[in-house]
Amino acid sequence: MCPPVCAMIPKEVLKNIRRIQISTSRMVTDVFAGQYRSVFKGRGMEFDEVREYQPGDDIRSIDWNVTARLGHPYVKKFVEERELTVMLMVDVSRSMYYGTTPYLKKKLAAELCSVLAFSAIKSNDKVGLIVFSDEVERFVPPRKGTSHVLRIIRDVLYTEAERVGTDIGGALKYLDGVCKRRSVVFLISDLYDDNIRRALSAVRKKHDLVAITLTDRSEKELVPAGILSVVDAETGRPYAIDTGDPKVRQAYASRSRELLDARRRMLQSIRVDHVDLNNDQSYINELVKFFRMRERRKSKVL
Repeated sequence: MCPPVCAMIPKEVLKNIRRIQISTSRMVTDVFAGQYRSVFKGRGMEFDEVREYQPGDDIRSIDWNVTARLGHPYVKKFVEERELTVMLMVDVSRSMYYGTTPYLKKKLAAELCSVLAFSAIKSNDKVGLIVFSDEVERFVPPRKGTSHVLRIIRDVLYTEAERVGTDIGGALKYLDGVCKRRSVVFLISDLYDDNIRRALSAVRKKHDLVAITLTDRSEKELVPAGILSVVDAETGRPYAIDTGDPKVRQAYASRSRELLDARRRMLQSIRVDHVDLNNDQSYINELVKFFRMRERRKSKVL
């Protein structure tokens, strides 16, 4: 039976959403759901109650305010959080419409959201969405259920940015206003925005932040194809590039490596987990590597 959201979606749009659902749900069942659960479940503790101290209790859990008021020791009792809130933050600025393969960055972002959202609801977690350009284009509050995930896929695929630029810092500030509880936040973007270190660092201190960056192969190196006329998607500025000149290609590749390395170092320096995906390669292996890395790190802490 079709979820209620289907009735509100045109047939051609629904066909694309269903294709993504079918292709990704199999991956979730076979690959990602178990790893997601082992990595993200039970990561936090939330306050339950205050009770009298009992022999064997950890003295670090003593509530000194209550103890002083009542005259004998009381401890704070915590329980493991079982449900998580997952927030998907998706960049839909003009640069996300770019791609020299059939997979535009935005299309890849929709598939990633599908995988992550279906993995979350299989673990009984809530999933929310923030779609942004240089302003927040759409906010979908966290909920559960297949119908809700289909809406998320639709909104990522078909939200058209009214503005052309990117303001990741503004989107992260918006997240802070609507998401008070500690959450798992996946920021999906090509991360072409300057001066976002402070905003990323602030969110990382409050939430479990993972940056998933999307890169087209032509952003790393040029293929010899003569003189190309290109336009910056976000500024509208035109360029002419002589891709037939080996020195031009070498300089382009060198500059690209510098920018990508600088982005990687910035994220490492503020301890933000990072997955870098190319839109001409399968994202499955990279996500599996990420989940396994997180699982190893979690086991060392425990």
